[in-house]
Amino acid sequence: MPPRTPLLDRVTQPADLKNLGIHQLQQLAGELRAEVIDAVAETGGHLGASLGVVELTVAIHHVFDAPDDKIVWDVGHQVYPHKILTGRRDRIRSLRKGGGLSGFSKRSESVYDPFGAAHASTSISAALGFAVARDLKGGSNKVVAVIGDGAMTGGMAFEGLNNAGAMCNKLVVVLNDNEMSIAPPVGAMARYLSTLISSRSFRSIRELGIHMAERFPQPMKLAARRADEYARSILSGGTIFEQLGFFYVGPIDGHDISSLVTILRNVRDDIAEGPIIVHALTRKGKGFPPAESSHDKYHGIGKFDAKTGTLHKSPQTAPSYTSVFAASLIRAARKDNRIVAITAAMPSGTGLDRFAAEFPERTFDVGLAEQHAVTFAAGLSAEGLRPFAAIYSTFLQRAFDQIVHDVAIQELPVRFAIDRAGYVGADGQTHCGAFDLTYLCCLPGFVVMAPSDEAELVHMVKTAVEHDEGPIAFRYPRGAGTGVQLPTEARRLEIGEGRVVREGRQVAILSIGSRLADCLAARRNLEALGISTTVADARFAKPLDKDLIEQLARDHELLITVEEASIGGFSAQVAHLMSDSGLLDFPVRLRSMFMPDRFLDHDQPQRQVEQAGLSAPHIVTRVLQALNVSSTLSASA
Repeated sequence: MPPRTPLLDRVTQPADLKNLGIHQLQQLAGELRAEVIDAVAETGGHLGASLGVVELTVAIHHVFDAPDDKIVWDVGHQVYPHKILTGRRDRIRSLRKGGGLSGFSKRSESVYDPFGAAHASTSISAALGFAVARDLKGGSNKVVAVIGDGAMTGGMAFEGLNNAGAMCNKLVVVLNDNEMSIAPPVGAMARYLSTLISSRSFRSIRELGIHMAERFPQPMKLAARRADEYARSILSGGTIFEQLGFFYVGPIDGHDISSLVTILRNVRDDIAEGPIIVHALTRKGKGFPPAESSHDKYHGIGKFDAKTGTLHKSPQTAPSYTSVFAASLIRAARKDNRIVAITAAMPSGTGLDRFAAEFPERTFDVGLAEQHAVTFAAGLSAEGLRPFAAIYSTFLQRAFDQIVHDVAIQELPVRFAIDRAGYVGADGQTHCGAFDLTYLCCLPGFVVMAPSDEAELVHMVKTAVEHDEGPIAFRYPRGAGTGVQLPTEARRLEIGEGRVVREGRQVAILSIGSRLADCLAARRNLEALGISTTVADARFAKPLDKDLIEQLARDHELLITVEEASIGGFSAQVAHLMSDSGLLDFPVRLRSMFMPDRFLDHDQPQRQVEQAGLSAPHIVTRVLQALNVSSTLSASA
């Protein structure tokens, strides 16, 4: 039964919060928290972060005037309360489902989402853009960036802070600090000082002191400035932000609505000419004991019981690719103490939490800083270690320059374990691993692999361990494997060697990675139609198995490549090889199947594959079209 929410039932837009008193806002926060828990229990999603910002979200929308005032959320994991308060409550139980609400902020979804975000550390830069645009157009609206402490570990956040502090445009940054120990404890004195510092009276007294100091001789003026900074650091602990040009307020209790409202009002009313940072301490998973006590604070979870927090786990017949990678790396690390592992704030998502449990001194979580992670791995490699950088496909693209400049050019054997390759389901466009084959295959000296099943992944980990001639990468999908028997012993694959899985005579399907099962299913349908079909597993997108491709081109009427990746990747490599080697001079027809040239919305992964035209029936149709077979046969397939 849904929770009783009499006050929340009256809220259809943020303006409905304007006339509520503090006690009503507190009641609203409680009802909003209950609604978030109940909704996410049905849909799954990022629960802990959203529960941590309930009071903060209520206070922000009570004080500021969205959508005229721009509220920019970072990362987007914390926007569920915001969505409920901004006219999307009636769809909140469609969260992350096909055709439903996105799990992140999304411009096309609502005017209350001025900027989309699902990757970290972007809010300050985007908000500064809004602030500068406002000033150039002569506007007067407020701009607020809400950034989590995890996102603040990303270098881009500090680039934004540095630029914003230097430009002095009016901008409010709310630091939602739910884990970092960068501030003194919150208490009555801290709350009082934060309220005082954010007030006009304090600002006026401080400005008066500054103006008086300007009349002093230079040595006294410098001493007065240092005394002001020292006093501010004692009161607030915000010296680093002050040095970057921000007026610092905090730390404050991010769950105390009364203090939040008072301080945000002071901030809203232009207590400073330039940018302001409000440091709010919150508790991830606040108000839901199972989330509060969880080590990852229910960061991203599936469906669960709203009363007990018990997860509803669907039966899984095969291990996940992530767990197979982790187990394989652990086995290799037991034999080779040169193996080290790096993750960018995703230890459980990449399986490196298991590696860290056994090898804590050889595991490095660098925070949400993929650029640093790659160059750090390059430094480790330069000293003779064997680093594995385990990073999601869509996050690794944030470090492309480091991959080129710090790894590829120097021919350093960094191993890239690329999780979440291909479609990822509920996380949608922003987390879809579409581009890694394309952006890695174009780099000289790179070896790029993709396993067709979890057994192949075991061998590819072994191959990567023993490859010391340059950088090597292997990409694998999210979720469960195919259920094949795992090998008892991993073996090193010959670099650039594919394999024929099924023999045929007329048509050849050359697959790379996770679509092999669909290719085999398509073969069964084609064989039933009398079309003899070979299925091959390329294994390597770079270097290609030239002998295998030449054999397929010479012995078949049609060659089709299939990959769950964007244009410009594996299929482009095959087409270039065949053209450059004269293989297209044979009477073979070449066709390619890859992701369509558009971003697909969140949905079930198999539905996304179908929408992309990469499922077994689509492969059959493509073969029949290329062979000019009648539509009758195509329909029967």
